[in-house]
Order: sequence, then structure tokens, then C-alpha cells
Amino acid sequence: MEKKRGKAIIVGGSIAGVSCAHTLTLAGWDVLVLEKSSEPPARSPTGAGLGLDPQARQIIKSWLPRPHLFDQITLPLSIDQNQETDSEKKVTRILTRDENFDFEAAYWSDIHGLLYNALPETTFLWGHTFLSFTMSQDKSTVEVKTLVMETQEIVEVEGDLLVAADGCLSMIRKTFLPDFKLRYSGYCAWRGVFDFSRNENSEIVTGLKKEYPDLGKCLYFDLGTQTHSVFYELINKKINWIWYVNQPEPELKNNSVTLKVSQEMMNKMHQEAGSIWIPELARLMKETSDPFLNVIYDCDPLERIFCGNVVLVGDAAHPTTPHGLRSTNMSVLDAEVLGKCLEKWGLENLNLGLEEYQRIRLPVVSEQVLYSRRLGRIKQGLDHDGIRGGSFGLEQRNMPFFSNAPLV
Repeated sequence: MEKKRGKAIIVGGSIAGVSCAHTLTLAGWDVLVLEKSSEPPARSPTGAGLGLDPQARQIIKSWLPRPHLFDQITLPLSIDQNQETDSEKKVTRILTRDENFDFEAAYWSDIHGLLYNALPETTFLWGHTFLSFTMSQDKSTVEVKTLVMETQEIVEVEGDLLVAADGCLSMIRKTFLPDFKLRYSGYCAWRGVFDFSRNENSEIVTGLKKEYPDLGKCLYFDLGTQTHSVFYELINKKINWIWYVNQPEPELKNNSVTLKVSQEMMNKMHQEAGSIWIPELARLMKETSDPFLNVIYDCDPLERIFCGNVVLVGDAAHPTTPHGLRSTNMSVLDAEVLGKCLEKWGLENLNLGLEEYQRIRLPVVSEQVLYSRRLGRIKQGLDHDGIRGGSFGLEQRNMPFFSNAPLV
């Protein structure tokens, strides 16, 4: 007799959710993704840029029917450089330089679009806001309530597995970890993407390339006094930049870590950038349209990342600071390991599959979250012991399981 196909309900359609949709489909599951956004993202500024390590790139390509399309939307980064900025003299000094760096930079919505378009159209339900879920008494099925935004109708969907891919503010995680609290890092991040495709020879671009001659193949970290920034080029003549600013924890609204910014806030940011960074970098920030502000959180590693037939993936399982370029890479590997574990054990042994997923991923992501936290505190001037003691390197490749995390 043919085995029953499992049905997975994935809440959250970002990178973690769309990645799980691929791996569970390949594992023979029926998959339904519930996403609160009304339509697929089209160059959403809140996504900005991301970096992918060799292991994550290989996995993503294995999901795609036309893997060559991946290479058309990424830009190789072969250098990882940390440098110190003297704010008074407006000069920089190289601290570390890794010329064997093997990352590729991409625009968030380009990667998302590539993965989304490779799935059947029926996989996603757009405009569906998660409300709640209920597990059956024997934990064999799960029922999810969702609000259809267009009609305000509440619908119920039943499945064998609920995948929480609903981000670092996960509502699903709160239901079985009600006392869980995120840890505010002590700083927020201004982010932006500067588009110079229409004027490649502008004064700002030529000046930036003079001061940063490896732009286009280098991941640049600039360390100032109790602050740091990072920027790198993306495909199609764009520059992604992030600037971390120490400040008290802001109040979150609308269940989002992205804050609404005013013109007054942007003017203040531009003024402070001019006093800290060299003129070329400060001007890049000033000339960027629609910069936005993220509140940076992580959390101490969880003891479990599944409960019954509910499993956490991506930022729902391990909120992390962005300094190790881990968030997207961790989400991709979560999805790959989860899919392979469920394929290996089958629906009839779902609990064993989830146990193996947890056993493989939890030690890896726990180390990476804590390492990224320490790396951010050092670069942000909140922890000086690492640099002075020489026991903690600034290079990305020092990240635990940098590009060799264990798979199934």
C-alpha cells in the first residue's frame, strides 16, 4: 500500500519558509505556506543585501531546476577586510585582511524570488495572517487558524506538521515558550542600498572606489569608536551598507524589528556619519534613498527547537545578530536538515525525524549565535577583551562551522 503523504503547514514565507517549502516538497510532503504579506516581495528595501557561504549556495542550487540562474543574481566576494577609522584625521588602517574569503552577495528579494518561482503556484497562500494553532491530543495533527486579510474571514487548516518560520518575534514560539524574551543587543542598525546603475562614474562612486579599491569583491568592515559599519557591492551596480549605532532599546510596533524613521532621524544620522566616517562613506549613507532602521536582537540558545509536531526554523529557532552573516545561511541549513530528516524517518516516525533535526542543528546554531553576539560587541566597542587578548579574531572564517556545518 502507498504510504500516506504528510502535510506540512509553514507559517512565514521569507527565506526560511520558502527554503522549507523546497526541502519538504522534495521529501515527499504536501506543503502549504501561510504568509501575511499580500503578494511576493519585489525589491523590498527592508530585505536589503545578504551573504551566502559555499555550503548554503550548494544547497540552494540543489533545489533549483535551473541552478545557473543563481549565479546570475549573485556577486562573488573574495576578500573579508576589517579596518579601523580615525574619526579626527579621517583615515583608515587595515586590521585584518582575508583574501581567501568565499561568499557571494545577493539582494534579498532576488534570492527569495528565485526560490519562490521554482515552487508550484499552489504552495503559497498570500495575505493570510497566523492567529493560533491547536495540537490534537495525541500530537498527530495540528490545526492552524489564519485570518484572510482581504475578506477578514477566519479559516482553519489542518496538517501533520507545523513549521514556525515566522521570524525572531515568532508568535508560534511564544505559545510553548511563554516566558521567552529576546535579548536587546544595545544597538540598532541603519541600513540602505545605494543604486549607482544610472551614473557609474559619479563623483561619489569614483571617490568611494578610490578609498575602497577592492569594492566589488570585498566585504568591508569599518570600525570606529564604539561603532562599526559594513558595506559591499551587489549585482546590478548597487551597494549594500549597514551602520550600527549604540542606543537605548526602542519600542517595537506592529510586531516588526524595522522602525519607521522620520526625516529628522535621517538628518541626525547623516550629521553623525559625517563626524565619524571618512567623507566618502558618510556621503554614501547621505545619498542613499529610503534608509531604514532595524533593532538588533538575539537570544540565548534554546534547549529545544520542536515540541510535539511543531518545529522552529530560521530566526524563530535562533534569533541572531547579523555580524557573522549567519541568518540566511542558518535558515537554509535548517531547511535542508529538516527536509532530509523527515524524508529519512517518514511520517510514521515524525518525532524521530524532528529529534534528529534538533540533535544536528541545535549545537551548531547555538555556537554561531553566541559567536556572532561576541563579534558584534567587540566591533561595536562594548567588549574590548577579545581584541586586546588576541584570542578572538575579527575574520568571518573564525565563525564555528563557517562552511562545514554537519548535515544528515
